[in-house]
Amino acid sequence: MKYGFVGLGQLGARLCINLVKAGYAVTANDLEKSSAKEVLSLGAVWAEDSLALAKEVDAVITCLPSKRASANVIENILPLMRRGSTLIEMSTTSVEEIERIAALAATFGVDVLECPCTGGVHRAALGEMTVFIGGSATVIKKHESAFKAMCGPQFHTGDIGSASLLKIISNLLCLIDLVAAAEALMLAKKGGLDLALCYEAICASSGTSREFEDWIPVVLNGSLNTGFTLNLALKDLGFATDLSEKFNVPLPATSLVKSLFEMARQQYGGDVWTPHVVKMLEEQAGVSLRATGFKEVVQPLEQEQ
Repeated sequence: MKYGFVGLGQLGARLCINLVKAGYAVTANDLEKSSAKEVLSLGAVWAEDSLALAKEVDAVITCLPSKRASANVIENILPLMRRGSTLIEMSTTSVEEIERIAALAATFGVDVLECPCTGGVHRAALGEMTVFIGGSATVIKKHESAFKAMCGPQFHTGDIGSASLLKIISNLLCLIDLVAAAEALMLAKKGGLDLALCYEAICASSGTSREFEDWIPVVLNGSLNTGFTLNLALKDLGFATDLSEKFNVPLPATSLVKSLFEMARQQYGGDVWTPHVVKMLEEQAGVSLRATGFKEVVQPLEQEQ
């Protein structure tokens, strides 16, 4: 099975690296060839554009930062993909968009799997990302070993659209958790508690969460490097508030958190890491949430150095 991989950002590059390390033949493409440096050094083949890539592989994996970016790539490559091949969309997108893409792909005889990942780049680097998979069980079976190479736990969520819905819900929880953790630690700091001790104690308590365990160390060490930007956070929170309107479900906490991320983006720009929302709250409270002993969890890929 030969795979094409389009989109070598902080997440996509790590997923692609895992696939290449597992021995798969991979052809890669990104807007910037520098993003593929490590992937190519491990044996992937570079494609000058996604169109050339689409013609020669059995499946195309896309992992792109926005609905528009995904649509631009996918709409251009579908007519060139082989009938019976598979489009594996690993970007986070809306339910309506992945359903539209799947319907379009069917007109070209291309199968679609929606496979958004969750867990953060820290776990992606270890091959431990959780992947939600929507689509045909038969098609999933064809690519099951590739998913095992790239990720950790796999959950078949049902038909196309179901995985995107679950991913939006997961990211909603993740981003609310980040703000809640910031508020908790600011109380701890103001109360004179040792933040390193607080981290260990909360991780062993009912107040913990995966987000607290994975993201708070990069707040405490000051790097703020989650590998996930404010723009991406707001994209996902926007999907959640859209669903709120669609399903007539009030999401007051989500709406409040979204407004805080919008304030942070206005202050720092959209391309900075998500914990800048914590930095904004620190500055408002006049505290610094720093502690010793917390190393960088995952180094930025060489593409960004």
